[in-house]
Amino acid sequence: MTCLLLLSVIALAGCSRETPEARLRQAVDLLGEAIEARDAGAIEDRLAEDFIGPDAMDRDAARRMAALMFLRYRDVGVTLGPARTEISGSHATVRFEALLTGGGGQLLPESVRAYQVDSGWRLEDGEWRLTSVDWSGRR
Repeated sequence: MTCLLLLSVIALAGCSRETPEARLRQAVDLLGEAIEARDAGAIEDRLAEDFIGPDAMDRDAARRMAALMFLRYRDVGVTLGPARTEISGSHATVRFEALLTGGGGQLLPESVRAYQVDSGWRLEDGEWRLTSVDWSGRR
């Protein structure tokens, strides 16, 4: 038990030394994991209160859109390409390509689409929150 407590303290100490870029990359990864887990609430939790997306999509509309996609596709996959990150104080921009797949549980996905994603982030109480996102389909 003492060993487990010691390992927990070491892990927490290591987390506090993470760079802002490492924490930002972790936030992007958590958002991808929430999508793959088909968890619209967890997606909404990663969004800033003043989140804005395409066509003036707000935080609630983003959650609803995700929930609709999860109803349509039983299996959802996300593969993120290399990210280009720019951090300026408590604000950041992350650009990457994303491959989204969706299907009904068969061997091959029914839908595969690649997107170029541009996202804006803000550091709030030690956590990066998504403030804006825009995407365009890639061919």
